[in-house]
Amino acid sequence: MRKRKLLLVDDDDTVLVYLTAKLSRHFHVVATLDPYRALALARSQHPDLILCDFDMPGMNGPEVAAALEADAETARIPLLYLTSLVSEEGMRQLDGQVRGRPAMSKSTEVAGLLARITELAAA
Repeated sequence: MRKRKLLLVDDDDTVLVYLTAKLSRHFHVVATLDPYRALALARSQHPDLILCDFDMPGMNGPEVAAALEADAETARIPLLYLTSLVSEEGMRQLDGQVRGRPAMSKSTEVAGLLARITELAAA
């Protein structure tokens, strides 16, 4: 069975290394530190889901999401924001949504993140 593919977009190398290590046991992971590369990678790699940091310099998560949504080839790829701006408890109060998209706190345990990824990638 083919592993589902994830595209990770985060400007923090430590986050990318950590998430790649944890998620690559379950998914094929493609990662970039450069949010400006997200659209090109999404078009070439055809991920099942994009995990995107919300707060990045230059091009933030909502700008990445808008670029992906504006492209017919990438518009239907589910995107999950990851953020350190909102705690896990705060995310529950926001009903797991930020700017109308699913989101998770970076402080969420890996098991919770895996469950959410699996749910969104299967939709």
